[in-house]
Amino acid sequence: MRKIWCLLSILVVSVSCYDKKPKDEEVRNNLVEVETIEKPVVVKQFGFNFEDFKVKHDTVRKGDSFGQLMLENKVDYPKIAKLSQDFKDTFDVRKIQLGKPYLILKSKDTTETAEVFIYQNDPINYTVVDFRDSVVAYKKSKEVKYVEREASGIIETSLSEAILDQGIDYNITNKLSEVYAWTIDFFRLQKGDKFKVIYKEKYINDTIYAGAGPIESAYFEHNGRPIYAFAYENDSLKSMIDYFDEEANNLRRTFLRAPVQFSRISSRYNLKRRIRYYGNKVRPHRGTDYAAPVGTPIMATADGTVTESTRKGGNGKYVKIRHNGTYSTQYLHMQKQKVRRGDFVRQGDIIGWIGMTGNTSGPHVCYRFWRNGSQVDPLREELPLAEPLDEALRPDYFAYINPKKTQLDCIVYPEKLDDESEELLTLNQ
Repeated sequence: MRKIWCLLSILVVSVSCYDKKPKDEEVRNNLVEVETIEKPVVVKQFGFNFEDFKVKHDTVRKGDSFGQLMLENKVDYPKIAKLSQDFKDTFDVRKIQLGKPYLILKSKDTTETAEVFIYQNDPINYTVVDFRDSVVAYKKSKEVKYVEREASGIIETSLSEAILDQGIDYNITNKLSEVYAWTIDFFRLQKGDKFKVIYKEKYINDTIYAGAGPIESAYFEHNGRPIYAFAYENDSLKSMIDYFDEEANNLRRTFLRAPVQFSRISSRYNLKRRIRYYGNKVRPHRGTDYAAPVGTPIMATADGTVTESTRKGGNGKYVKIRHNGTYSTQYLHMQKQKVRRGDFVRQGDIIGWIGMTGNTSGPHVCYRFWRNGSQVDPLREELPLAEPLDEALRPDYFAYINPKKTQLDCIVYPEKLDDESEELLTLNQ
């Protein structure tokens, strides 16, 4: 009996497996292919999904005002007033600049009301004004990738040409001149002077070039004299970034060598100067003239307090600055002054613009330099050094610059083509 029961159980299992197989095949044969739909990737710009808005791209035009732009895009006046009152430190509505790009994100309904205003301060930084709910404004920056770059050049005609010949950002010209502003007279560069520089280039979204960052280290050979420069945070000067040489000497001086960038000296300090117009009589020139186009910015050569900002006789419009008990400087023939008497200015601040006021035959600034009440030639003065690097920081400094100095030394100068190769290259072009 038990054997019969076991045989019956085996038979039932076999039949059930047999019955199941056709059903499984039937199910498989009747399967419907289901298409997999991938969800769209939401790409955000400036932190917003543009698919949620109607987007308007534009630039600030002549005569535009922020208030008028918003009223035209249906933003209520109370919201504009609240923004100008509560967020003027974040976004001053009076200072939108001609030519700056902006975006308006509008609602997608029939009203097309502006909900968000995005003002692009520069390629990296932007300001967002959000009118949804309560008004709010904030500043943001795009994600930036920094790529280190090395460059070098040999001067044939000018520093700017040597830099452009290597395909380097032109702004590196200004940055190099700022690094060496106290130690090299850029108005007297020599053919054969050389430079090497290490800096970082900035890119948005890995591909969009956004300018050059500060110079990290440099080498300049002027008149055969090598001068290294390494950016270093000087804790003794409240975390200020200064440039020091390979011996930890500060490259900065208390005075810039010139009050303008990349002009030319048209007349030097000369107590025995004779002028044909006055019958070749001796007419001492107690200043240094820097010729440049009208409107060129004039900089304060050192920190100080403005003691005069006026117009007087042959001096035209001018500014005079007292730097300390020993030194004062004066800047003549301005088109317009930017500072007033009593203002405190920092080295490099713009104090006015080159003009032709007073007795002058061409646009320039006459730079005058006083030491202990007497006018002297600034180009012959041994100008005092800036604050030195603290002794306690020197071991760390030397350890920091050693690999950078090695990197600079290994940078190769571009090969100069001989006349025959240059001619062939020109023909091929």
